[in-house]
Amino acid sequence: MTDRNMVTDSQVELITRMVMEALNQKNESKGGYLVPVGVSARHVHLTQEHVEILFGKGYQLTKKKELMGGQFASNELVTIVGLKLRAIENVRILGPARGRSQVEISATDAVKLGVKAPIRESGDVAGSAPIALVGPKGALYLTEGCIVAKRHIHMAPKDAIAAGVSDGDMVSVKAENERGTVFHEVKIRVDESFTLEMHIDTDEANAAKIATGDSVRVI
Repeated sequence: MTDRNMVTDSQVELITRMVMEALNQKNESKGGYLVPVGVSARHVHLTQEHVEILFGKGYQLTKKKELMGGQFASNELVTIVGLKLRAIENVRILGPARGRSQVEISATDAVKLGVKAPIRESGDVAGSAPIALVGPKGALYLTEGCIVAKRHIHMAPKDAIAAGVSDGDMVSVKAENERGTVFHEVKIRVDESFTLEMHIDTDEANAAKIATGDSVRVI
C-alpha cells in the first residue's frame, strides 16, 4: 500500500464524525443522540518525577498514538502490582505527564490484583487504593491512586448543543443490540479539545457485548 492510499488518524476521525452526524439526522425521530463508544483498557498516568523513577533520570515518554484532549498513548509499559504481589504486566502509560499519578483498572483487574479500587472520575484519587508500579529502571509505591474509572461521554460544545446536554450532566445511555443494556449515571464532559465518544471499561463492554466503534444512544 502506498502512502497516497493510507488513511490518517485525522481522516478516520473526520469520517467517523460525518457518519455519526448522518445517523443522528436519520434517527432523530427515534429520540436520543447517537454516540460512538471507545472501550478503555487499563492504563496509567504518571507525574514526570515518577516517569523518571521508573525509566531513568531525564526520561521523556514517547508517543505511540494521538488521543483526544492533547493526550497520547505512549510506547512505555509498566507492571502494576497489588496486594500479595499479584501483578499485571504490560500496562500502557498515557501521556503527557500529569500533576498526580493514577492507575485506572477494571473491577476484574481489581479482584486479580487484590485491591479495593473505588469507582471514581479520572483525577479523583483521594483515599483510593494503593498500588505499586515497576518499570525497567525502578519501582514506586503509590499510597493512593488506583481507581475503576467511572463511565463518561466526551463531547465538543457543538455535540453537547446538538444532544441538549451540558458539562457535568448525568445521563442514561442504551446499547441497542441483543443485550439491550442501559447504562445509568453516565457523566457528560464537554471541552473544545474533545471528540465525541463514550468511554467504558472492558468489564462494561464485555457485559453489554459492545466493541470500540459501536454506537449507543443517549436516552
